[in-house]
Amino acid sequence: MRVALYPGTFDPITLGHIDIIRRAAALVDKLVIGVAINRDKGPMFSLEERVAMIETECAYLSEQTGTEIVAHPFENLLIDCAHDVGAQIIIRGLRAVADFEYEFQMVGMNRALDDTVETVFLMADARRQAIASKLVKEIARLGGDVSKFVTPQVNEALKSRLAQG
Repeated sequence: MRVALYPGTFDPITLGHIDIIRRAAALVDKLVIGVAINRDKGPMFSLEERVAMIETECAYLSEQTGTEIVAHPFENLLIDCAHDVGAQIIIRGLRAVADFEYEFQMVGMNRALDDTVETVFLMADARRQAIASKLVKEIARLGGDVSKFVTPQVNEALKSRLAQG
């Protein structure tokens, strides 16, 4: 069974993430979405909210592809998370050259920790390359329309969160 881990903060999950998830699901039997518990980033959404968004957004993809897609919170090293979920593959999305530089360093470190876990890069779809959760939150915070970057459910969650102050 081919198991892959696609890690990230997913605060919130965007159409860019969903594009990578859809394409990664076609490559494996099980796709684990590793939801990073990163207290340093000060996420807008709680871990539970981010996991729920991922489960909601990925339910259809799982049915459509026949691939099991599950959300898995983690706070340890990425390579240890891969071991925890039985992943032989780590999926990473690339948007630009700057992403590659950082990811190249991460691959080197992860391979030094365990060279049996492969990292596979998927290029973001050209229509989704500019999407970043950080920018989506900033646009939403400033009253802009983010409906081109997130699903309707995530858009509503953003509006609701921002209305709470």
